[in-house]
Amino acid sequence: MRAYLFAALACAVAAGAMTAAGEARAQGLNGATGFGKASRRPDEEKQKQYIPATKPTEKIFPLDSIWTAVSINGKPFGGSDRPSFIIDKQYRARGYGGCNTFAATAFPLREQHLAVGPLALTKKSCDKSLQASEQAFLVALRTAAQWDLVGSQLVIKSPNGELRFDRAL
Repeated sequence: MRAYLFAALACAVAAGAMTAAGEARAQGLNGATGFGKASRRPDEEKQKQYIPATKPTEKIFPLDSIWTAVSINGKPFGGSDRPSFIIDKQYRARGYGGCNTFAATAFPLREQHLAVGPLALTKKSCDKSLQASEQAFLVALRTAAQWDLVGSQLVIKSPNGELRFDRAL
């Protein structure tokens, strides 16, 4: 009796496998087992594969470039002694504020953020209007939050203003 049940069970399994193989041939899958490209239906092949969105490429801060200030908050810097600065590969910022020279540590961070440390500044006496312009420049640079390259200009944004720079030759 047991042998009869095993034989009947084996026949049922074989018949099910034959039926599945017959259905696969009828659908044009040529005996595929369900894996790989041959198991897909023609309408599934036409659907586009999902590709996750990529993050925009992050810009790299231009180290070892000298930048000369063009404007602060849309107001152009006048005269030939415009503020300028450079950040070298050791993340040391050095520059000229219009009257005094300065040095600081400056780190370009992810997502185009910028961290500028405390400024070491010479104490040359200057004209009051030049001193006020230099002070506004240094405060905006010191509190820099984000930077961006727009065309050929470097734009540094801070809560105290927006600085625009041209690359010096």
